[in-house]
Amino acid sequence: MDEWNLPWTGGCRCGTLRFEIIAPPMLTMACHCTGCQKMSASAFSLTMAIPDSGFSVTAGEPVIGGLHDARLHHRHCDHCKSWVFTEIEPGMGFVNVRPSMLDDFAWFTPWIESYTNEALPWAKTDAVHSFAEFPAMEDYGALVAEFAEKGPRPGR
Repeated sequence: MDEWNLPWTGGCRCGTLRFEIIAPPMLTMACHCTGCQKMSASAFSLTMAIPDSGFSVTAGEPVIGGLHDARLHHRHCDHCKSWVFTEIEPGMGFVNVRPSMLDDFAWFTPWIESYTNEALPWAKTDAVHSFAEFPAMEDYGALVAEFAEKGPRPGR
């Protein structure tokens, strides 16, 4: 665990909503889908899957923003409207946290990228694995195991 330099702290742009991470990410990702492009106002969104037990909001009260969907709950700061994390229903054991909300995220690199079939032609990442859409559910176990062994770390 020492290689992860945990715990990590982070928060929204204005600092009203704060969180803490005490468990390493299961996977880091970039999504090129047009929905993420619109939500992030960028060419892709970045995320890291953090085990539910390793993530907690420490200040502020997140609100649902972005897509108001029964399955995806995009959590935002009610004051500055920053997209901070996403929860999926039914729960899958993790929270998707926007790495740019960490106080120190310079180490972040996406391990996989998804929806490259919707990527802008100039939008490239250094992801090790690329998928036209999402990986097949049966592929995630191997991707998570490989990330645990070889994925980017703070200071690495």
